[in-house]
Amino acid sequence: MAYAPEAPASTTAEGPTKHTRFQFTPATKEQSKARVALDGPSGSGKTYTALTIASALGSHIAVIDTERGSARKYANEFSFDVLELSFFSPDDLVEALAAASAAGYDVVIVDSMSHFWSGSGGMLEQVDQASKRGFSGNSFGGWKEARPMERRMVDALVAYPGHVVVTMRSKTDYVLETNDRGKQVPRKVGLKPEQREGLEYEFDIVGSMDYENTLVVTKSRARSLTGAVVREPGIEFGHQIKAWLEDGTKVEPVEDLISAALDPAATFEQLGALMGKVRARRLEGAPMLGADGAPATLGAYIQERGKELRRASQTGNDTERGAA
Repeated sequence: MAYAPEAPASTTAEGPTKHTRFQFTPATKEQSKARVALDGPSGSGKTYTALTIASALGSHIAVIDTERGSARKYANEFSFDVLELSFFSPDDLVEALAAASAAGYDVVIVDSMSHFWSGSGGMLEQVDQASKRGFSGNSFGGWKEARPMERRMVDALVAYPGHVVVTMRSKTDYVLETNDRGKQVPRKVGLKPEQREGLEYEFDIVGSMDYENTLVVTKSRARSLTGAVVREPGIEFGHQIKAWLEDGTKVEPVEDLISAALDPAATFEQLGALMGKVRARRLEGAPMLGADGAPATLGAYIQERGKELRRASQTGNDTERGAA
């Protein structure tokens, strides 16, 4: 990383100080949107629990369904709209999130994220195709080409303007346990999620579910939920998450930042100030639809609009000089 030269030192009441590009400010807890991940084997209740949590967080819910329409089985209990996918390119998820953002869904469920890893068109297939296409089958080259696609997907998830709940499949295995009669009996258990290593770091709350529909919180930035074990989690669990999210100072909604980026009257200077806000909150990857209806990310859209305004300004200056 390149650093700018240091500015001359100045003196305050506390003594000499230096001006640099890096300024520390007091930390404050801000209100935020949910980033929740649920993993578990098939039949552990991930979809139902995701819908329960979503219902506590908001009222306009979208489900991106990769599980052959399984979410529809709960349409008599929950109110939501659904988008069913059969191809799972990470860029397709970014586009789906952009459409959900433009439609104003305050909660999005991705059921499940595992398909965007190992399903048709998912990351593993993208890497395999890239390896064969340009790297003579070398997987290292394939990963280098495909990683940016995965990064865009993760950025779109964590920067989505509303709440996000994702589910992840976990592989299953059998263990022998002693029952109340003293006999060894097999029990099916879930192993690690079918997803890239470390994805859980992107979420504030991660829970693992088992065949008895018990949720164990394995990661939580909400202290009240750390290590929680919840049998058949209901709406109360979602309310606990919501209370923690709302305990903080208000921040400018991401939707307002997107609206400012779409404002046709925005000047080059205004877009520059807007980009500063977006970068400060690490929202460059926020999914949106541009003025032309094409999917985009907030940071890229602002940059492109800035370039257009600069080109228009240069063209105008050249015209004026030619007329003179």
